[in-house]
Amino acid sequence: MSKTFKILSPTAILGYGFPEESFMLAMEESPDLIAVDAGSSDPGPHYLGAGKAFTDRAGVKRDLRYMITAGVQHNIPVVIGTAGGSGAEPHLEWCRQIILEIAKEEALEFTMAVIPADVDKAVVHAALDAGKITALDFVPELTHEAIDATTYIVAQMGIEPFQEALAAGAQVVLGGRAYDPACFAALPIMQGFDEGLALHCGKILECAAIAATPGSGSDCAMGILDESGFTLKAFNKKRQFTETSAAAHTLYEKSDPYFLPGPGGVLNLKACQFKDAGNGQVRVTGSVHEETPYTVKLEGARPVGYRTLSIAGTRDPIMIANIDDILVEVRQSVEKNLSIAPDAVKLNFQPYGKNGVMGKMEPEPNTTSYELGILLDVVAPTQAMADSICSLARSTLLHYGYTGRIATAGNLAFPFSPSDIKGGVVYEFSIYHLMEYTHEIKFKFRLENVTPEGAIA
Repeated sequence: MSKTFKILSPTAILGYGFPEESFMLAMEESPDLIAVDAGSSDPGPHYLGAGKAFTDRAGVKRDLRYMITAGVQHNIPVVIGTAGGSGAEPHLEWCRQIILEIAKEEALEFTMAVIPADVDKAVVHAALDAGKITALDFVPELTHEAIDATTYIVAQMGIEPFQEALAAGAQVVLGGRAYDPACFAALPIMQGFDEGLALHCGKILECAAIAATPGSGSDCAMGILDESGFTLKAFNKKRQFTETSAAAHTLYEKSDPYFLPGPGGVLNLKACQFKDAGNGQVRVTGSVHEETPYTVKLEGARPVGYRTLSIAGTRDPIMIANIDDILVEVRQSVEKNLSIAPDAVKLNFQPYGKNGVMGKMEPEPNTTSYELGILLDVVAPTQAMADSICSLARSTLLHYGYTGRIATAGNLAFPFSPSDIKGGVVYEFSIYHLMEYTHEIKFKFRLENVTPEGAIA
């Protein structure tokens, strides 16, 4: 019988949850590793820039309680990547405190490794001067001004920091920002399993049962590595893996169907095959990892202003037929009344029911909606300024006398009172670039002996 390695992925993102029944069935398979990807840049730049988690604390604690309790009791390593959603120092500490609470409440003792992913600004400045930073597609070139304005800078770690922590005896590994498959692939690669297969398996498992059908980000999945491939398995009777679902998820968030780049290498999937293994399982073979110069992706966000929103609806067919011209006229009126330069603030109307999702890329130019939802979005240098602009824009649109208007009581219906919502500080991605790896990017773990009384370094 060939050697195997079983990886349990309980949920697509830590805090998204999973059925207790699925987790318990998966534990009956005696997994060799419990791993979870805890973050993503998908929710946008706010959470990284503000140092806040985008997942709910109670949800994260609930998921971790199952994972860590089972891992410690059964001597199974638990590995977490991109802690707290974005993986910077405040996110890492936020997740660490939750783990310490669980240890106290469940009377658990274990060794935990904490791996920061933060990069000092001086290191990034020096790399920029040395020509060691490259912009990704559709991303502007990095500037020193952008680096200085960024609140937190993280680098996506690969498998090596996780391996070093596990080799040092860590039972639980809490990692900062990480390449999504790394937390799943690090341990099996340490134990001699093929790097390409392990990383591809991790690429699918990072979203857990989303890769099954019907997919769910709140359910468990398992990848079983062997010497020549890996098998995907779900634990909910409602779900199964199919050749199509597994192959489709391999393409998830990727622009190239054959080559998936990561730190220090690229997955070559030209020879990859997906075959039905029966019982709702799929076997995958042919994934190859090819080494490349070692680069890491840097991520960072900077504050760019303050936001105020207002949501309204209209059902007037005359207004709907002329909505594009009306919104332009209202914007110009507000800019003139407040003496605002057009590029000084963001004043944007999103008409949902027309092109609110696709914007200028919407292929259907004709509006057939009998009603429109209009989102007014203002971003300005101060909250007070954003409030003022939003207030004037909302009231101007409410009573705007467009051509053909019959009623004079008001053009809009507001679902909320107060109608204006303060959004606070707005962030944008300021760093989304590749940087040649340097040892000045530490990825240095620290070990803590966690007890019910706390943690001792």
